[in-house]
Amino acid sequence: MLPTRTEAETLLKEAEKCNPGPWGNHSRITAHCAERIAQACGLDAEKAYILGLLHDIGRKFGIKHLGHVYDGWQYMRRMGYDEAARICLTHSFCEGTLDCYIGNFDITESETEELKTALSETVFDDYDKLIQLCDSLAGAESVLDIEERMNDVKKRYGSYPQTKWDTNIMLKEYFEKKSGENIYRLVRP
Repeated sequence: MLPTRTEAETLLKEAEKCNPGPWGNHSRITAHCAERIAQACGLDAEKAYILGLLHDIGRKFGIKHLGHVYDGWQYMRRMGYDEAARICLTHSFCEGTLDCYIGNFDITESETEELKTALSETVFDDYDKLIQLCDSLAGAESVLDIEERMNDVKKRYGSYPQTKWDTNIMLKEYFEKKSGENIYRLVRP
């Protein structure tokens, strides 16, 4: 289940009041990219937009690393928005495990185990992959070249695993093949 577009926009605005920052605009740009690519690929563009908008909703609860994944996943589950909860869970793990997570493990051991178990039980679909890609294209002010975005993350966190880098490039190629279009032409305003 998902909130409507209007409900998702309200959830994001309310979340930004709790923890203001560039993540809100990043979420909007992710949603824009997801909607455009989904439309070109024959996916549900409205669903893609909502998922993109809510992928980082866990940032509502403060400045966290892995904590934003866990918090968003739990928050959306409590609200009964299972599809959005799933995206909160999967958006940071294009390889399906915590092994290549970039950032601090700022959750408890039991919460980490919950995430590991949930990820191991999830078979990624095109919406999971789409939001992972769009998260890697969206800056806080505009759509970025995927390599520029990954270099930005590498600069801020000190590293970027090569396997994650390669997987993101493969996601871009996957959606370009699926859409028959250059991703950047699809997502530029």
